[in-house]
Amino acid sequence: MTGMPSLPTSVGGVRVERVVTSGQFCLDGECWDVDNNVWIIGDDAECVVVDAAHAADAILAGVAGRRLRAVLCTHGHNDHINAVPEVLAATGATAYLHPADQVLWEQTHAEPPGAALADGDRITIGDVVLEVLHTPGHAPGACCLYAPALGVLLSGDTLFQGGPGATGRSFSDFPTIIDSIRDRLLTLPPETVVLTGHGDTTTIGVEAPHLQEWLDRGH
Repeated sequence: MTGMPSLPTSVGGVRVERVVTSGQFCLDGECWDVDNNVWIIGDDAECVVVDAAHAADAILAGVAGRRLRAVLCTHGHNDHINAVPEVLAATGATAYLHPADQVLWEQTHAEPPGAALADGDRITIGDVVLEVLHTPGHAPGACCLYAPALGVLLSGDTLFQGGPGATGRSFSDFPTIIDSIRDRLLTLPPETVVLTGHGDTTTIGVEAPHLQEWLDRGH
């Protein structure tokens, strides 16, 4: 974490924690080894998990006996949802996914997610509100979660340190992800800490000046 933005201090006892899990991302007949950031947001009593990836035991250890309110899926790629059923079975929580990613969800799970995420939804945890931003491009139903009180954006695979998420595979589109990032994310305060689905943390202010570079390289 050296040189990266630090995680925010708690607001009303609500804090952000990270669990890193490892597995494979598979799509279009190919698989890649990946490390995923699983984000847990909550206080000492309850929390939500953002992207239940790969290792349910590690995620449940991060939950640490708190009431798990929900598993919020930023998108439907297998490496972000493959531990969802086991986490739900252990906690009784509900999984939320944007309906446009149902086609991706069905590549991994036969049973549907329990509820839908929609642009503009607000999920309250203690004194913190998570605002759902629909940001298609990496996947048709990709969503980010913005917590103004904490000054953080949970970007899934829409925005990373260094640019947009990959768009060279099925159900993805580069112009669409650029529109999502430019219109929905780069408009946030520059000090907003971006908590990504893979890799290092960044900020809106660090990434915003590079939009034209991303356009020029086309991916």
